[in-house]
Parts: sequence; C-alpha cells; structure tokens
Amino acid sequence: MKVILKKSVMNLGDAGEVVSVKPGYGRNYLIPQGLAYLASEANMRRLEQERALLEERSKKDFLEARRRASQLEDVSIVFEARAGDDGKLFGSVTRADIAEKIQERGLDFELDRRIVMLEEPIKALGVTTVRVHLHADVNVDVEVRVERAES
Repeated sequence: MKVILKKSVMNLGDAGEVVSVKPGYGRNYLIPQGLAYLASEANMRRLEQERALLEERSKKDFLEARRRASQLEDVSIVFEARAGDDGKLFGSVTRADIAEKIQERGLDFELDRRIVMLEEPIKALGVTTVRVHLHADVNVDVEVRVERAES
C-alpha cells in the first residue's frame, strides 16, 4: 500500500514523501492518526500542487528576507548606559533593546526581538557584533556599540 505522509514519521519518512507500507499499518494507524493519506492519482496531483505552492512561497520568503537584509547591512547602533569604573553596566542591553533601537532607524518592516541572536544580554562597555536571523539562509550582522553615558 502506498501512502503520502502528512507529517514526518520516525523510521518511515518525512512529510510529503510517498512510501510503501503494509496495508494494516496504513489503514489502522497512519491514516486514522492523520499522519498520512492514500497515494491515489488525485492525491498525487494534489501533492505536486502543494509542492509547487510551497516552493513558490519559499522563494518569495527568501527574496523578502534578502530585501530586508539590504536595509540592515552596515547598520551600527549605539547605546549609552551608566557603567562602573571597571566597565560593567548597571543594567544590560537585551535583544529587545537592540530590536527597538534598530526599528527606530525607520525600517519598513517590524523587527521581532526573537530574530536577534544574542546569547546573553550585553553587560559591559564595548563593541559587539550581533546576528539578526531573517531566514534560514539569510543572516545579517549588526554592530552594537555600548558607550559610557555622560552624567
């Protein structure tokens, strides 16, 4: 029996694959659980249409991410923060702060803080390079400079 997998199934295949399974496994487990559907001619055509739509959407998302990346290239942002004599901040610069500061530069899209790849908040004066993850294949590095605030 041939089925088309809706979701990835361990030791069987990934979503969208056509696999051969024993009839009982397909009829009694895969299809009722919503993990697969029968590989009929109509469903095979539907699968091809879904693949074409998915490929088109993926290409569009990639191009949009490249357009957004062009706006973020060579961006450098500066934070002024109070710090002790040893250069440690009396607070920190978080990914939300970075996203908000970049957004103030007049981007034509909303920059979500979750795509700012910062392991830990910045807690010291200096320059840090922070990666912004726009797409699986598109990343942009942004320079974040933290300077001592004049008091």
